[in-house]
Amino acid sequence: MALHMAWSHTRPATDADRLRAAEIVKTLRTALAKYKDYHVAKADGFKPFHPEIRQNIYHFTRWQNGLRAAFTFDPDEPTSLLYKKTASGGYELVGAMYTAPRGTSEAKLDQRVPLSVARWHRHVNLCLPPKGQGLAADWTKFGPGGSIATREACDAAGGRFYPQVFGWMVHVYPWAPTQEMAFAH
Repeated sequence: MALHMAWSHTRPATDADRLRAAEIVKTLRTALAKYKDYHVAKADGFKPFHPEIRQNIYHFTRWQNGLRAAFTFDPDEPTSLLYKKTASGGYELVGAMYTAPRGTSEAKLDQRVPLSVARWHRHVNLCLPPKGQGLAADWTKFGPGGSIATREACDAAGGRFYPQVFGWMVHVYPWAPTQEMAFAH
């Protein structure tokens, strides 16, 4: 996945940033409490993003929150809820994801979630398989874990190249034991 991720830069840590990050975690814990039951999340409009594909973390996205995030940051309203699949076929809530538009400056990202505490990421250099291949495609070459990361290689494989998909994102795991782990990707 390293071929397909770009990261924000870090900044020197400050006490003010650590306090602001702690407030985000505290707010998020309260806001997410009801979503520990993923059925409640679905009823509130959070839809699983490609649940048919095996993933380490499943993103349940509420597009209305993503639209609002294009204009403002509200720690109570993450764009996506992050779940792990359980052995029984359900989902366990582990965190949330905030988003910002692709053209957002790092100074603006820092105003949302401090860059001294968290690194925002974006998905870049993505080659999707030719139309019609879907799950039958060679996913060792295509997609976010694939080996193809240039337009030239993607064209040669008959794929569809995207220099960047989506905007900026940051994951927060509010029940992690340390602040460092709460903002780890």
